[in-house]
Amino acid sequence: MVESIAKLRSIRVTPQKARRVVNLIRGKQAEEALAILKFSHQDVTEPIAKLVNSAIANARVTADKTGEYFDERDLYISKIFVDEGTTLKRLKTRAKGQADRIFKRTSHITVVLSTPELPVPAVAKKGTK
Repeated sequence: MVESIAKLRSIRVTPQKARRVVNLIRGKQAEEALAILKFSHQDVTEPIAKLVNSAIANARVTADKTGEYFDERDLYISKIFVDEGTTLKRLKTRAKGQADRIFKRTSHITVVLSTPELPVPAVAKKGTK
């Protein structure tokens, strides 16, 4: 079983918007996920597509190191999640010398690709009827 991880840290998009796109591709095959991202209209789809491509390349390198059989069509997204990154706090001037806070949020996105495990044949127990 080949497993690869790719991470994207401190991307300037809110976690809420990134999770909307990530939920579309969770559990799909890697090639199908890239097709979904290609035709999705959110701005965060381009960095997520690059991240999935990076995870595919990481899986290829891992398979070459271990000498395992590798086929891109077997890869699927086993885990993908978005964590909240650092929040940049800015001020915006308002009336009468006051100020409002503006929060510029960032996200950390993690993708784990893996190949499906082969089923292990069950061994019949002796002495059972």
